[in-house]
Amino acid sequence: MSDRVEHRRPAGVDDATVEAVGALTEALETTERARGHLFEFHQLTGSGDAKLIKAAQLLRDAGHTALADGLERHLIGRNVVPGRWTFQLIEDYEDTYYSVFREWERKVRDDLMGGVAHVYEAEMKERNTTSGEPGHELNP
Repeated sequence: MSDRVEHRRPAGVDDATVEAVGALTEALETTERARGHLFEFHQLTGSGDAKLIKAAQLLRDAGHTALADGLERHLIGRNVVPGRWTFQLIEDYEDTYYSVFREWERKVRDDLMGGVAHVYEAEMKERNTTSGEPGHELNP
């Protein structure tokens, strides 16, 4: 179970601020998903490259040396964009965009919500649960 502080709205924070910070956090969550897809792209591209190496070897073993040589020379180890393999795309994304996004989401949450996360969602949970019903408990 979590040791997190209750997801309570700090004193003096209005509904519009809770909604705005919630929207920013949701935007970060979407960016987290995009980052996951970038890692998936990285792993799938690497897997495809490994299969390409195997295919080139099979072509070579089948006597198609010129085609195997062509694959090795023109495709295996090729950059996915100029000067970059997929791991470098991830590094650039994280350094240029993702880390800045996370910092700003944290800054806004710290400045406006005293660092408390998921206030919008916690209040939605309170509105949408049925008191006393199994599975509708607010806390573990």
